[in-house]
Amino acid sequence: MLFRPITLLLLSALCAPLQAQEVQESRAFATLGEPKYAPGFSHFDYADPSAPKGGHLTLAVVGTYDNFNRYASRGNPGAGTETLYDRLFTSSDDEPGSYYPLIAESARYSDDFRWMEIRLNPRAQFHDATPITAQDVAFTFDKFMREGVPQFRVVYRGVTVRALDSQRVRIDLPKPDKDLMLGLLTLPVLSQRDWQNRKFNEPLSAPPLSSGPYRISRYKLGQYIEYSRVKNYWAADLPVNRGRFNVDTLRYDYYLDDNVAFEAFKAGAFDLREEGSAKKWATQYRGRNFDSRLIVKQTTPNRVSTNTTWLALNNEKAPFNDRRVRQALTLAFDFEWMNKALFYGAYQRVSSYFQNTEYAASGLPDAAQQALLAPFKAQLPPEVFSAPYAPPHTDGSGYDRANLLKALDLLRQAGWQVKHQQLVNDKTGQPMRLELLLRSGASNDWALPWQHSLSRLGISLTLRVVDASQYLRRLREGDYDMIARVYLAMPIPSSDLQTSWQSDYIDSSWNSARLKDPLVDHFVKAIVAHQGDKAALLPLGQALDRILLWNAYMIPMWYNAEDRTAFWDKFSHPAVKPAYASGLENWWYDVNKAARLPAERR
Repeated sequence: MLFRPITLLLLSALCAPLQAQEVQESRAFATLGEPKYAPGFSHFDYADPSAPKGGHLTLAVVGTYDNFNRYASRGNPGAGTETLYDRLFTSSDDEPGSYYPLIAESARYSDDFRWMEIRLNPRAQFHDATPITAQDVAFTFDKFMREGVPQFRVVYRGVTVRALDSQRVRIDLPKPDKDLMLGLLTLPVLSQRDWQNRKFNEPLSAPPLSSGPYRISRYKLGQYIEYSRVKNYWAADLPVNRGRFNVDTLRYDYYLDDNVAFEAFKAGAFDLREEGSAKKWATQYRGRNFDSRLIVKQTTPNRVSTNTTWLALNNEKAPFNDRRVRQALTLAFDFEWMNKALFYGAYQRVSSYFQNTEYAASGLPDAAQQALLAPFKAQLPPEVFSAPYAPPHTDGSGYDRANLLKALDLLRQAGWQVKHQQLVNDKTGQPMRLELLLRSGASNDWALPWQHSLSRLGISLTLRVVDASQYLRRLREGDYDMIARVYLAMPIPSSDLQTSWQSDYIDSSWNSARLKDPLVDHFVKAIVAHQGDKAALLPLGQALDRILLWNAYMIPMWYNAEDRTAFWDKFSHPAVKPAYASGLENWWYDVNKAARLPAERR
């Protein structure tokens, strides 16, 4: 009798009528709604199909590099190496979350996205003229699973990718998941023949076989990389590429210091500079070449989801594991003074992890958010329910005692007090000594004022400046107290939130707050489970935003109110700029404009 209920359940499951799965076929996909571009489109709106090919573009990178494998677990990959490989599908830059065929030609799939069969373009090939096959796609996935970063194995556990024949590859998921399926569509495809005897997690000292619009033609490790346009690139005339990747030579020169790089730009050593320092933009972009418009200055307002800068606190370590300490550190960050004195008012204060989108928390939580948050009321800061979030505000004088007094009160509540001008722990008597990890060559002028503010609370802050390679190593190992990080724009709450916030990804360099919070895990998992459902994602995204903001896991710094670009006047670009990218790959070398420049600057 003991086994009878189980047997009956098994029999009933076996005898239940199978639900018919509807098989669909498509050439494009969208995370939410429908793709912007209909089947048969000729080119993206922000690309000019008549753009001429030719010329060169030289850019600068601050730092160094030591290898060509973007996916290695150690080392510092070279600029542009993420573009070496074509992908099955590619995204557009004027809409969030849409995918159009590149190596793929079309796909058939179950309506619940449990499986997908992708047919490859028979013309797809690597730079040595060998075809890109379904076997290469399956090999790539297996390589990422076995030798890629651990987070990849966590996300795609239970997924299988196999070649049905040379032109068809099948993806099977352990359960239906549209977002997980779409995430695999942009996996770079490696050559099995080139990679089968190489370790994928190890650096490469020589360029690998690639397949994109450019190949590495010249380089000197740590000093420069030069890419040449592939003249017989198989995908040049596909709609997703038409009018793009126009310059013949793309070169990255490396500089150890940004000030040196800026002087080199003004002297004509490289062609274009995206300026991150508002002070430089306001005070140093002057002179004869600017007055005569041999160097052009352009600004573009940021009105859509944009990258934001935060100060990530290592929440695994004391004293950052106490919310009151995190709040106190935030109160000591005088953005208003920095913006006025250092940045010429060019920045806006970050107030959301979904900045400039409808998913940003604003006002008090509405009914839908209340329903999501209420079951966890005891675990949440009371302010989540009672106050709209806003970062601390000062009068901009640089001597805002009110915020520092609030910070001191919070520190006392957390068990700290000032003795002999040092903030010490009540239990251990140890002073609070913190380290801010900074990358050499970056613009770090904001760090000294914050160091001064913390000293007024009795906190000792050491500014540790390291080179790019050491910075990357310490970031990967979580060996820091605090770092400034760029939080990438997120127009829609997506599964990418997992690597930034979820406990399973504590060792991911993207989870720079080193956060392990079961409540955050719950909301991130709910967002992942509701991908494609706008009605559910809106309150979930806003609720998660409130939880992250009121817990002060990172200190909100700023974002650019506008993008600032300067370039030597030898380029033209389409009238339409993509909303979610700089659009530089759509520019072209203009021989008529270049003729105005001195011969050595053309």
